Amino acid sequence: MMRPKPCFGCDDICLSLGGRQILKNVSLSVQRGELLGLIGPNGAGKTSLFEVLSGRYHSQRGRVYLDERSLDRLDIFRRARLGVARTFQSPVVPDALTVGEVFRAARKSYPPYMSTHDAEWAARLVNLQVPWERLAGSLDTFDRRKLLLACLMMRRPRVLLMDEPASGLINTEISELDLLLRKLVDEYHIAVILIEHRLELLDSIADRVCVLDLGAVIAEGDPLSVFGDPAVRAAYFEGAA
Repeated sequence: MMRPKPCFGCDDICLSLGGRQILKNVSLSVQRGELLGLIGPNGAGKTSLFEVLSGRYHSQRGRVYLDERSLDRLDIFRRARLGVARTFQSPVVPDALTVGEVFRAARKSYPPYMSTHDAEWAARLVNLQVPWERLAGSLDTFDRRKLLLACLMMRRPRVLLMDEPASGLINTEISELDLLLRKLVDEYHIAVILIEHRLELLDSIADRVCVLDLGAVIAEGDPLSVFGDPAVRAAYFEGAA
């Protein structure tokens, strides 16, 4: 059976910062309704790759595409409007705004403007159960992540780049996150690329895994095969031990 065409990805990405090569000929892709896990030791280039994919950094070589359209000349804001959404390692929210005010800012950030009903739908989708008059800065880590994700989901993104969303969460919260991510993939057919150090999470929810080491892809495939690859174990598991 032929593999469907990817909806988002990059080819032959090379990135240098401050005279140091960060990414070396990196290529990866993800389909709609697929979750791709991205792992590697610290300093492997995972977050730098997200910077290139989202448009904050521009690579010296290679291309980023969405549905076969090149995104290389587009900045981070234009990519976001085309459906490339991103979360960060730290769930930073506007501390002085209420949850409702954060939603309003997200709804009115750019046309087409979203309605309150869109925000309510997104809050239900991510199971954010907090009063809207509560200050966003008073939320715990998981509810902050839910709030930020809900603001993204209002726009119905086609691609979701998530940088360590399980960081700072306890086991019950990680289990809830597992179910939410699979719902976004399976029911809403979003293409998700997930950076994560908790391999047990990826083993349970990822369709495929890609491994970076020293800025280069060293393995890609289903989680069981990748986690058992001797090169991956040498670069990631043993190096982290």
